[in-house]
Amino acid sequence: MSRFEILLPYYGDVALMQDAVRSILAQDGDDWRLTVVDDGREAGVPEWFDGLADSRVRYYRNEQNLGVTGNFNRCVELAEYEYLVLMGCDDLMHPNYLQVVRAAADREPGAAMIQPGVVVIGSDGQPFDTLVDRTKRKLYAPKGPGRALLGGEELAASLLRGNWLYFPSICWRTEAVKRFGFRQDLGVIQDLALVIDLLVAGESLATTPEVCFSYRRHAESESSAKAYTGHRFEEAKRFFTETADRLDRHGWPNAAKVSRLHLSSRLHALTLLPGAVKHAGRPGVSAMLRHATR
Repeated sequence: MSRFEILLPYYGDVALMQDAVRSILAQDGDDWRLTVVDDGREAGVPEWFDGLADSRVRYYRNEQNLGVTGNFNRCVELAEYEYLVLMGCDDLMHPNYLQVVRAAADREPGAAMIQPGVVVIGSDGQPFDTLVDRTKRKLYAPKGPGRALLGGEELAASLLRGNWLYFPSICWRTEAVKRFGFRQDLGVIQDLALVIDLLVAGESLATTPEVCFSYRRHAESESSAKAYTGHRFEEAKRFFTETADRLDRHGWPNAAKVSRLHLSSRLHALTLLPGAVKHAGRPGVSAMLRHATR
């Protein structure tokens, strides 16, 4: 029985997308399907998918550009199987990805999210260790056994303190994601917003340490581009403030306090100031200083 819907919302570099697709096609088993939703107009892409002639692959091209969040939600609409993966179109699955998440899903069938082990790579595909990723590992990610089932206010506070998840690598229970979808008013932090929605609803996250996914981090990403202009942090401040009020009402005062402080987001803005000077000038610098100090 088909169990895993691998969704690839695509826009951008054709070669990286093709590498991502090849990494998915290398997965074992017959319990999965790849659905690609093309939000761009790159020449030759539909023909390349036709040439695959693979019954496990569905390809759609949007009639008009939906944007990042809109295309995420279009992918979720198309998901039909028990679990879904919303993979980045420049990331790579290792051949053991589905083996790892299958085993985790079998161990923790009630979990709405499965976070496997991840390695970070750069634009060239080589290992790439950044300050952001070192901070995730050393300060924010849970310590102790690699396999765990987490949830409730404790997990919400942990992620609001510093989001240590790697969103494109997560395997989600489809029913849970469809219940909420991605917030259309968010363009960068929509993944964390969905996780908080799920935790408030009583859902849980299973972690497993086996490395099975390469997450690509490079300056051309949507989040990096918006960071230099300050747009990312304007959105983040609004989200953290709204979430703090919501968690107070929900009876999670500690998580609300962490969200209101959003210290890691403030520190991240400060680390990007030199880049903002170079790429965005005074408006970007001013926006990030406001985020860091207010």
